[in-house]
Amino acid sequence: MGFLQIPGLGKVHFHEYGSGAKPMLAFHGYGMTGRQFHVLKNSVLAEYHVYGIDHFFHGESELNGWTEQQILSGMPREIVRAYLDEWFKIYGRQKVSLMAYSIGANLALILAEEFPDLIDEIILMAPDGLSVFKGFHFLIHQPVGKYFFKVATKSKWLAPSLLKNLRKVRFIDDSLYNIAYNEIDTEKKRLDVYYTLNLLRLLKPDTDKLIGLINQHKIKLTLIFGRDDQLFPKSAVVPFIDRLDKAEVHEVPLGHWLVVPALDEYLVNLPQ
Repeated sequence: MGFLQIPGLGKVHFHEYGSGAKPMLAFHGYGMTGRQFHVLKNSVLAEYHVYGIDHFFHGESELNGWTEQQILSGMPREIVRAYLDEWFKIYGRQKVSLMAYSIGANLALILAEEFPDLIDEIILMAPDGLSVFKGFHFLIHQPVGKYFFKVATKSKWLAPSLLKNLRKVRFIDDSLYNIAYNEIDTEKKRLDVYYTLNLLRLLKPDTDKLIGLINQHKIKLTLIFGRDDQLFPKSAVVPFIDRLDKAEVHEVPLGHWLVVPALDEYLVNLPQ
């Protein structure tokens, strides 16, 4: 493990694991850490040496001197480039691969835009960033949504009550309810959700640019979706997939909670 010192941002912690030789930077989903992908030991980790990045408000990464107003304004998109620039200072400029799950895909895809000639492969699982999830967009970009998000963060009962009602009308299923409820059952957890989503609010890839770069540089792209995922389903990403020259796309019998041993087994058993 180690740290990337990002000027103007803070200290970014990363975990190292995997028995493979090829370097891969990995970006986890909400509520996890850079260790999230350790369950893929017989598939991805057999081929790659993973540098799993902790998001801020997760693991050991720490913002340096940022005020609450700065956090709520969002991390400038341009600063993401420094993640790989600082990694190169430690390990040397070389070809790398990227892996990400859920909200972590936004950072991985921005790095792919910034360094297309140095990206060997990209593996994305239930990725955010390739389509607009209206729920997140409402909470972090629309004035009414932003106000509601702030109020719900301070309230002990509002967010849990909303989740229960969303489940009751089948807007979310039991799996998403359990994931979300476990992240809002204390004031600190609610505040971490609030700060995390606002900090990352500006980090959206340019999908038109990405399609051109992936096709031009022939970057190997693997997309994995949960068949029962209601948050980031394959159906929302079909317009993006259809414009790629080539992509490996899998829809597995899981929900949004994808990074589990069952996925490792699925990937190991893919036809060669």
